[in-house]
Amino acid sequence: MTKAKQGLIPLKMLLFSFHATNTIILSYLPLYLRYKGLNGVEIGWVLAIGPLASIFSQPFWGYMSDKYKTVKRMILICLIGLLFSSVLFFQMNGLTAILIMGAIFYFFTTPIGALGDSLAQRRADELRVPFGSIRMWGSIGFATSSLIIGEVLTQVGIQYMIWPYLLFGTMALLVVLKLEDVKVESEPVQLKDIKQLVTNKPFIIFLILMMFLTIGHRANDSFIGLYIAQLGGKESLVGMGWFVGVMSEAAVFALAGFWFRKFRPVFFIIIAGALYSVRWFIYGAINNPYHIIALQVLHGLTFGIFYTASLDYVTRLIPKVLQSTGHLLFYSVFFGVSGIIGSLLGGTLLDSFGGTALYNILGSLSAIGTISFIIYYVISYTKEDQLPLKGRS
Repeated sequence: MTKAKQGLIPLKMLLFSFHATNTIILSYLPLYLRYKGLNGVEIGWVLAIGPLASIFSQPFWGYMSDKYKTVKRMILICLIGLLFSSVLFFQMNGLTAILIMGAIFYFFTTPIGALGDSLAQRRADELRVPFGSIRMWGSIGFATSSLIIGEVLTQVGIQYMIWPYLLFGTMALLVVLKLEDVKVESEPVQLKDIKQLVTNKPFIIFLILMMFLTIGHRANDSFIGLYIAQLGGKESLVGMGWFVGVMSEAAVFALAGFWFRKFRPVFFIIIAGALYSVRWFIYGAINNPYHIIALQVLHGLTFGIFYTASLDYVTRLIPKVLQSTGHLLFYSVFFGVSGIIGSLLGGTLLDSFGGTALYNILGSLSAIGTISFIIYYVISYTKEDQLPLKGRS
């Protein structure tokens, strides 16, 4: 292993430890809030606060990263904020207090994954290694945490989820101190430069079309735990479901170097969209929680393929000087705007009509998104590859 590739170890461990914390929030926060006495609609509001905060926080931290030409320092600040705010967040009782403290907590938490992935994408390009070979360590951390923490919380109770969260958060903070920062040889970005992003028509169209797929993804992230519980599953089964899904995701990321360059990125997005639609319709048709666990293997073939292709595509569309800002804007739509809609829609549908109706609607949205991307693909690539290469210079 070369010295440069050895320098990727802290980055891989950062992704591992941060996504291990992310597992705890994503998989078990809905169950924790149910323990606190909140109903499905109220849980939806709390889960929507994270995406709402991310709409503001992710472009903000991305801009700060580009302005000061550092990703490491921004991650460090956010991790310190994560640790302090999480302690307060888990002490809150009552919907209003949880919402207010949750907004502060998510302001620091949500940009970390995007900044880490942005750095991983840049380092992968520098070293000419597949992005997935780095990003898969986040998936491994997520899977490991989901399996272990599910068993732990089944034994000790969901009310103690703060302790494993702080453990993995502290690990991430220690690892980031060894992280190799990004190198950007250009003038610091100015606010006026952001105009290049908001006036980039292919980029904006892509983000809009993407939402038809990501709303379903985010709604499932928020409510699959409650759906498994609704079908009779326990906390440990929720953890097993995430373990199966994210290990399949890690495999897709790990093998990205073999499959990803075979076709254009939008082609893979269409494949992922079709699989998303099929996946949600199947989820809506079954009533056994163990079947959900088995079908979680489709998570890798949907999210893993979609995320790899989408991040590569938007990297091609945006100028290098605005990489962090562009990546975090992409992230804020993926996990922010779509997360708000998915959380509010999912909570209402799950409470009022049940999981079958929820997943049938998600399947329909994904089908619309897939058809839209087919049209986008045909229009884009009949212009002699002009769109995918824009922003490379």
